[in-house]
Amino acid sequence: MMLTPLPGIPMIHPGDDISRLIVEALDRAGLVLQDGDILVLAQKIVSKAENRLVNLHTIHPSERAMQIAASIEKDPRLVELILEESNEVLRTRPGTIVVEHRLGFVCANAGIDHSNVAGDGDIGGEWVLLLPADPDASAQRLRSVLEEASGAHLGVMVIDSHGRAWRQGTVGVAIGLSGLPGLLDLRGKPDLFGYTLRVTTVGVADELAAAASLVMGQAAEATPVVHVRGFPYPLAEGSLKEILRPREMDLFR
Repeated sequence: MMLTPLPGIPMIHPGDDISRLIVEALDRAGLVLQDGDILVLAQKIVSKAENRLVNLHTIHPSERAMQIAASIEKDPRLVELILEESNEVLRTRPGTIVVEHRLGFVCANAGIDHSNVAGDGDIGGEWVLLLPADPDASAQRLRSVLEEASGAHLGVMVIDSHGRAWRQGTVGVAIGLSGLPGLLDLRGKPDLFGYTLRVTTVGVADELAAAASLVMGQAAEATPVVHVRGFPYPLAEGSLKEILRPREMDLFR
């Protein structure tokens, strides 16, 4: 499998045509899209293009937000945004709120980002970036345009960096996908010694997201799109929903 970060993607602004920028970057990289190729995008550029920027000056925190903010030493305006983007607050500690995001997954601070964010040319710290409103739909729109432009059957995935319950450190995970599976069910398949697998389901979208995140980098690399060729499983229709663990199977709640 070959993962190639696409060069020359500029800073994204609201309304930018990401599909056009990807096509131009593919040309610079000397890549022609083929059936089975996948494009992995950092959520940040999708959120920026979809104008998910919010200026904290416009936020008026509720009483609940102010109470939580006081207990965890966080800006109450930011806490208000986190509450608005969440279904439920699960845990709090100084500096962090762990929530069930309105999209259904568990994450810190509702995925709201301060780093590498500016609005209207303002590099100050008052701007924050929300996750895309519907990352699956974002991936589907990009896939449709790129498939029409290339004539190839593609997959598109939007990824973010999340922490994990069992380990330190963040990894790339899929938050939106189109044209590739989220899971690979190996139940009923034989292992190396002929034993029939009974519980093995592989999170192939998250595995690919982690690999792409490693290639993208996490700081000033400015490579928010990765081209993938040789994904070892057939492309199929997938969505974020299939990756989410049902509440009744969540051992941490």
